[in-house]
Amino acid sequence: MSGRREPWGHLARRFAGALRPGGPSEADRAWVEGVLAPEEYELWARQPGHDRRHTVEVARGVEAALAGGPHAGDSRWPACALLHDIGKLASGLGVPTRVLATLVERTTGGLVADWEEYRGLRRRIALYVRHPEIGADMIRMAGGRDEVAHWAGAHHDRARLDPTLLPAPVVTALVAADAD
Repeated sequence: MSGRREPWGHLARRFAGALRPGGPSEADRAWVEGVLAPEEYELWARQPGHDRRHTVEVARGVEAALAGGPHAGDSRWPACALLHDIGKLASGLGVPTRVLATLVERTTGGLVADWEEYRGLRRRIALYVRHPEIGADMIRMAGGRDEVAHWAGAHHDRARLDPTLLPAPVVTALVAADAD
C-alpha cells in the first residue's frame, strides 16, 4: 500500500479534470517530446488524454518551481513528473473504477495488496494500487532514465527515495506540483 495519502480536494480536482475529453495541446505535446527520451515518450503517449494533461501540468509546475535555481533546465526533473503515474496503465482501469480503487485502498487497511492473486476487478484494483512500483519497472524496461524510474517508484512513499538520485529541492518541486 502506498505511504502517501493525497488530500481529498486534490483527488476531487483530478476526478473533475479526468472528465474533460482530450489530451494536452499540440504545443504541450511537442514540449513533452523535447523533454522525454524517445523510449520515455513512447510510454507517455500510451496514457489516456486526461493523464497526459495531468502530467504536463505537473511537469510545467516542476519546471516553474526550479526556474532560476541550480536544478533549472535539467530535463530529468520534468520527465519525472511526466511519467510518475505511468504504472496506472497496467490496471486498465477507467476513471470510475480508479475512483473505486482509491476508495477501496483507503478503507481496507492493506487488504488490497493480497488481491493480486485474484482475477478480474480485484486484481486490477491491486495493480492500480501498486502503480508506483509497476511504473518504475515499466520505465526501466523501456530504457528510461534512472531518476525518472526512481521517482515513479517512490512518489507515494518518500521513505523509498534515494537522495543521490533525486535532490531535495527537486523532490519538493515534484511533490508540490503534483498536489496542486
